[in-house]
Amino acid sequence: MGGASHLICTVALLLCLSITASTQKPPAQGTDCTQIKELNPQAVSGVYLIQPARASLPFQVFCDMAADGGWTVLQRRSGTENLSFRRSWAQYRNGFGKLHGEHWLGLEKMFSLTGSQGDRFLLRVELQDFEGGSAFADYSTFRLGSKESSYRLHIGAYSGTAGDAFRGTYPGIDQNGSAFSTRDRDSDGCNPCIFGDIATNSCSESQGGSGWWFSRCGSANLNGDWHPKGDNIGWSSGVYWESWKGPAPYSFRASVMKVKAL
Repeated sequence: MGGASHLICTVALLLCLSITASTQKPPAQGTDCTQIKELNPQAVSGVYLIQPARASLPFQVFCDMAADGGWTVLQRRSGTENLSFRRSWAQYRNGFGKLHGEHWLGLEKMFSLTGSQGDRFLLRVELQDFEGGSAFADYSTFRLGSKESSYRLHIGAYSGTAGDAFRGTYPGIDQNGSAFSTRDRDSDGCNPCIFGDIATNSCSESQGGSGWWFSRCGSANLNGDWHPKGDNIGWSSGVYWESWKGPAPYSFRASVMKVKAL
């Protein structure tokens, strides 16, 4: 009887150890994609496990390891996967999509990566139109506030070819310093906003139910509805960056947001 009990206990212990081992994540490969590239200059683009200093657990990201590599991708649109960005606050906070394709990394992960004022990250926005053109916008710093501030956006000086849409194409809509808004958590400052003969109380609702750093409602939103070629002009709900294309609203073929540690 004693031998049988000992055998049962041994099997149970081995099973417990096996379950524990299978649920433990492997160690992070770096604090961000920039550090991974520095540690391994031959690293190729793909999914890696990182753990920023503010993160309690490691998480996966897509790293763009191009020649100037070490970019951590925050968002990617291409229309190839028909991924809806009509999402709730919780989904924008946690992230959605597939890292190899279209996705939104998640506000809490972005905050854990960039939230410390002592760390500096360069933000790059890359855009592609349907006519074979491309443009980019660089911001010398990029940082998000905590969830208590609704992940408020903080960006530095602009440079690039796409124009500074974040700071607006007309007065009063600077999105720098804006809180993040979704259809179920509104912080856009519209009570209401008047556009010609149209009034709106929610930029998210009027722009496809997307989440973004709206400011009355602003001239940049890369999380709007994706529209195919031939049906991509005139939609206020589209994937837009008004300082590059216009004057009619132009919804882009593809966009990427990514950051690199400085």
